[in-house]
Amino acid sequence: MSTHTDDRKTAILDALDAFVRQRPGLEFGNYGDVTSYRSELRSITRDLHDYRELRKAVAWRDGITADALLEAARSAYSGRLTLIPPGPHDHGGGHFSSSPQWRVDYCTGQYFPTEYRRAACAVLAQALCYYTREHAMPESGSDNYREEVSYNTRGQIVPPAVANREKEYRMRGKWMSAGDWLRAYMRKEFGRGLAARWFN
Repeated sequence: MSTHTDDRKTAILDALDAFVRQRPGLEFGNYGDVTSYRSELRSITRDLHDYRELRKAVAWRDGITADALLEAARSAYSGRLTLIPPGPHDHGGGHFSSSPQWRVDYCTGQYFPTEYRRAACAVLAQALCYYTREHAMPESGSDNYREEVSYNTRGQIVPPAVANREKEYRMRGKWMSAGDWLRAYMRKEFGRGLAARWFN
């Protein structure tokens, strides 16, 4: 892997770090009482802790490149979080800006304070899913992989082009679908709570 790729990945993660570190800016007047306000604050703080765990996992995996993070940003959280590379940018309508470093742009759906950290978590979780599918799932021909064979009414094997064969993967002696295997893998790595929030 080239140093340029490492530098880009590090710069993107630094931009995400700065983005999630900003204060949420909750307005107390939007809440009916102190209890609901504090509950929202706890949820936002939990999102920050989740981000830090996911970020650590992304940072040490060399296979998750800057391009993988850019691809994840395009698809995760409805693509509302955009990673903008350094340099000049046309914002349309004759408006231009320039930045010497990566930036994060976020298009708010409902309420920015409750969403922005979740969007960053979703991008990292998506990148981890892509990586895990490619590098950790059992491959065809291994003891932990099998393809279910389909039969027609006469007992003949249906060709793979006709039948939608279900692929199954084994973890701890139990056969499961690809999605179940991936969720179990993430539960094992991150724990039940974080995995339920970001890998379901």
